[in-house]
Amino acid sequence: MSMRKPYPSDLTDEQWELVEPVITAWKAWHPSVSGHQGKYAMREIVNAILYQNRTGCQWEFLPHDMPPPGAVKYYFYLWRDEGTDQDLHDLLRWQLREKRKRLADPSLVVLDTQSIHVAVGVPATTTGRDAAKKVPGRKRCLAVDVLGLVVAVAVLPASAHDNTAGIALLGGVAAQTDTVRKALVDQGFKKKVVEHGENVGIDVEIVERNPDDKGFVPQAKRWIVEQTNGILMFYRRLVRDYEHRPASSRSRVLWAMTSVMSRRLTGRTIASWRTA
Repeated sequence: MSMRKPYPSDLTDEQWELVEPVITAWKAWHPSVSGHQGKYAMREIVNAILYQNRTGCQWEFLPHDMPPPGAVKYYFYLWRDEGTDQDLHDLLRWQLREKRKRLADPSLVVLDTQSIHVAVGVPATTTGRDAAKKVPGRKRCLAVDVLGLVVAVAVLPASAHDNTAGIALLGGVAAQTDTVRKALVDQGFKKKVVEHGENVGIDVEIVERNPDDKGFVPQAKRWIVEQTNGILMFYRRLVRDYEHRPASSRSRVLWAMTSVMSRRLTGRTIASWRTA
């Protein structure tokens, strides 16, 4: 750790101990030809990614006492493309589930989508308009377990039907684990999702809304995905989609949940932007 004053988003020593093995293993697989260990500490690179995720700042607005934007970008994109962000995220998810006295992988997931506005400059070819919610942008799609931990994430144009989102998520869940047997979805998901679930060995149940309910009424078990969406909104980089590539948007979700899970594993909290 450098001698700089820490930011609230920084990993504590205890949290870094959770993250460090994955980063060290990655470094071992990417040795420098000259034997050079790199100019910047990996912990500071991770802290810079978490800082940007939490504050929503542009690359060039990263604080001067952190590694330069070019170095942070390099690792963010490389870890995204090589799946290191996924490896780190999954390791913490397994550890947190086991800490909560559950098996490492779930048997049930909950699926949902959230349409997000995009920033100026995001390629129009990767966006669309959600006709139902009247939102132009992208659709963030999550499959979470009963603890609200992300098992699969997909980012699509907002114009994509929930069927497309559901099929992508079920495929992601099946690729992650063979333990999931049931998925709960809302009425936006249709028969095609149920049929795809059968193909990958997952029973998809469409949870019907009670017609007598007025306004927003949380549905048993399905509410947990709404809670996860709400938690992600504390990470300002996720409030609006700033990423040119959907793969980067997906990576942002993984990093946000990595921050969440590292804090839950170590019993730490971080002040929300609502805190006075």
